[in-house]
Amino acid sequence: MASATSPSSSIKASASPNGTFSSNSNYSKKPNRISFASIINPNPISAKICNSNGSSGRSGSIVSSGLKVAESTGIAPLDAKDLRDPADSGPRPTILVSEKLGEAGLKVLRGFGEVECLYNLSPEELREKISSFDALIVRSGTKVTRQVFEAAKGRLKVVGRAGVGIDNVDLPAATEFGCLVVNAPTANTVAAAEHGIALLTSMARNVAQSDASMKAGKWERNKYVGVSLVGKTLAVIGFGKVGSEVARRAKGLGMHVIAHDPYAAADRARAMSVDLVSFHEAICTADFISLHMPLTPTTKNVFNEQTFSKMKKGVRIINVARGGVIDEEALVRALDSGVVAQAALDVFAEEPPSKESKLVQHHNVIVTPHLGASTKEAQEGVAIEIAEAVVGALNGELSATAVNAPMVPPEILTELAPYVVLAEKLGRLAVQLVAGGGGVQSVKVVYRSARDPDDLDTRLLRAMIIKGIIEPISSSFVNLVNADHMAKQKGLRISEERVTIDSSPESPLDSIQVNISNMDSKFASAGTEDGHISIEGQVKDGVPHLTCVGTFDVDVSLEGNVILCRQVDQPGMIGIVGNILGQHNVNVSFMSVGRTAPRKQAIMAIGVDEAPRKETLDEIGNVPAIEEFVFLDL
Repeated sequence: MASATSPSSSIKASASPNGTFSSNSNYSKKPNRISFASIINPNPISAKICNSNGSSGRSGSIVSSGLKVAESTGIAPLDAKDLRDPADSGPRPTILVSEKLGEAGLKVLRGFGEVECLYNLSPEELREKISSFDALIVRSGTKVTRQVFEAAKGRLKVVGRAGVGIDNVDLPAATEFGCLVVNAPTANTVAAAEHGIALLTSMARNVAQSDASMKAGKWERNKYVGVSLVGKTLAVIGFGKVGSEVARRAKGLGMHVIAHDPYAAADRARAMSVDLVSFHEAICTADFISLHMPLTPTTKNVFNEQTFSKMKKGVRIINVARGGVIDEEALVRALDSGVVAQAALDVFAEEPPSKESKLVQHHNVIVTPHLGASTKEAQEGVAIEIAEAVVGALNGELSATAVNAPMVPPEILTELAPYVVLAEKLGRLAVQLVAGGGGVQSVKVVYRSARDPDDLDTRLLRAMIIKGIIEPISSSFVNLVNADHMAKQKGLRISEERVTIDSSPESPLDSIQVNISNMDSKFASAGTEDGHISIEGQVKDGVPHLTCVGTFDVDVSLEGNVILCRQVDQPGMIGIVGNILGQHNVNVSFMSVGRTAPRKQAIMAIGVDEAPRKETLDEIGNVPAIEEFVFLDL
């Protein structure tokens, strides 16, 4: 049977702590002025800041001459009055705060604009009022939907999310309507970590259950015997800001800490005496598992029936991350069977959960109502962080907390539009080919073009490649503004090379090649002799195509998903694989074969409209002439 890898397999990566960024490119001196919204919508709605009488005032295009990135770990309020142009005597921006915000944050906002705090607005009331405001600040309770952006009639310039997650903001709609979205990702780190430790210790010693028992008039010392933490293994799944703080505190409790994270910095983990391991090893060996991963399509329900079946019997689980990473019905069954001894949960797939929820009512589960960031200190810190981000955005600046819509020149985006799509998809394909191990540290991008290097602005293409590499397995939002910053933060060294070829300079690019250095591949044929994973693509008739995998030439449209098969080159292989897909109702959009020589080895690249089921892929893998295959989700 051919070896295969599912798209959800974890990727282990390590990086240097300083996140070195390198580039040998020479960039053209072109202004950064076209909305990233054009990538999503070719006819974005331009936004201008409107005066209270509806006339156009100062341009609301989000333009910045430089990227401001906060370096300090503490958050101190700025003097917002200093951000306003002294020569600007026009109306002050109007800011709606729809959920409770700390007074320190409100002070920053009031120093810059007119602030109105209107809490507990219904969706109808929010839509009715929003057209009077330039900025909106929300927490998790306010849903900022497409209808809200439509009701704003182009007035709304910034949405600030006081916290990390932006599940309640319609990002595509925000981008389409030219509205910048910013969040506050750093201020609640310690609070969330402390709550994770509080749940861990409370669960281990049955604090919640014994408290309820005593308040019911009982004295049940023998019933609520707990477990010690000293010497137990804690697996931290997601070794980012919160996960690493949990690990630090768990070490202080005498626990042995292991961690799994696709982009964990190996040096930082070693400095904390934390062992970075594979996802499989983490869940199989841990006594306690603490979840700190983002909710993405890759991590949704990653803790499911199959995952629980691999765990050590009697494992205990803590979740202060996102509810959707756990299949809650599967967790109930694991609790009932004793595979999972206890669970401590602060987050749920649906919030608030149903009063009849079997999980919430389970006697071996302790629950809290999403209190991870709920400390006085964290609330004030978040308030200051989001206030400064919103004020900066209204002042025409962008920060690393912006999650959408920077500006670049329209003529560049028009020309590069199909290559932008190609760049992101090549990044997504490349990272899915990485096998766990040493860690993604170095990515080299090669642009082949007939144009002079100084005439080729690749900033947007590089940003989209970084986006494609980082976003599938991270909660980070990558765009032109924060791409290089995010690459540094994740420990990725990005280098670029321009190769001049002899062809017509009418097209900006002939091809883009993405190489991930010194990495093992899930699909061995994608590897090169010097140990790199290498894929290449071109734009043909406006459509991105995958044209090379390793040393094999292929030609498959990147409009759907892709199956790559290495096979013995023999008659009937296309028909065999095509029949299998057809029998399972999987529609094939493109298929091409590249080979080393007749009757030797060949690579079959198949474009499919939908993701095949596991049994379909298994059937392909059981074809004797197929040596390996991989499914790549675009």
